[in-house]
Amino acid sequence: MRALVQTVSRASVTVDGEVVGAVDDGLLVLLGVTHGDTTATADTMARKVWELRILDDERSAADVGAPVLVVSQFTLYGDARRGRRPSWTAAAPAEVAEPLVTAFAEALRQRGAKVETGRFRTHMLVESVNVGPRTVLLEL
Repeated sequence: MRALVQTVSRASVTVDGEVVGAVDDGLLVLLGVTHGDTTATADTMARKVWELRILDDERSAADVGAPVLVVSQFTLYGDARRGRRPSWTAAAPAEVAEPLVTAFAEALRQRGAKVETGRFRTHMLVESVNVGPRTVLLEL
């Protein structure tokens, strides 16, 4: 599992002209799932994201109660080392990834996070204003 975590002053996901998820002063998490990931992987990643000291004064989302916008992002597993067309074979298929993205979001909620999400299997417009900028790639 890979999570690209960004601190944002605001971030939102729009599908078919409707905002389906939005946060202010929190984290935007683009989450990629690979074949060997499990609900235990999702729970561990949620803990890492929630406790990651990426906010001002080396505080975490857990410390300040920052909201989290979670967006599924299979392209985090794109491999473009050869040629110009990325391979997506390392990305888990949607049937595997969707429940694990949901498990990740739920694990954050169980830790006390206010979580918003994108919508799986749709064309999403993701907008964000990165603060810092601070962006960290986590991988399990």
